[in-house]
Amino acid sequence: MAAVTFTEEFSSPIPAPRMFKALILEGDNLIPKIMPQAIKNIEIIQGDGGPGSIRQMNFAEGQLIQLKHLKHRIDVLDKEKMTYSYTMIEGSDLTDKLESISYEIKFETTPEGGCKGTNVSKYYPKPGVTINEEEIKAGKEKAMAVFKAVEAYLLANPKAYA
Repeated sequence: MAAVTFTEEFSSPIPAPRMFKALILEGDNLIPKIMPQAIKNIEIIQGDGGPGSIRQMNFAEGQLIQLKHLKHRIDVLDKEKMTYSYTMIEGSDLTDKLESISYEIKFETTPEGGCKGTNVSKYYPKPGVTINEEEIKAGKEKAMAVFKAVEAYLLANPKAYA
């Protein structure tokens, strides 16, 4: 079965280089700091943090999330173009239905000085499986909560990641 693709656009008053640095380049340190109730830690378990590396996100105990961790493989990390692509390889509650999920995130500067972002997610179902869009929507809402938490942190701390 072919991949099911979703494209989302988002915007922020935070400048694109600052948002990319905080969310993508320094997210392993920042996200657990600002969301300790949800995320215990994020660590590189293989590689140097560049393409081909494996990153593991460990969730805080007692969360609504039934997962203990997620593993992502970094596919592209382009600091100049502010693009980041990765593939979820382990841990999704959808793994019994999906071969993999890939994400492509791009940040662009807006004329107002903030940023606009695009997130393209591709879901590759296992043979004979139909994708449930409600499950996908729930996952995307959790990802947007992380983005909003980083945005709020940067707005409250104007010198952070500048």
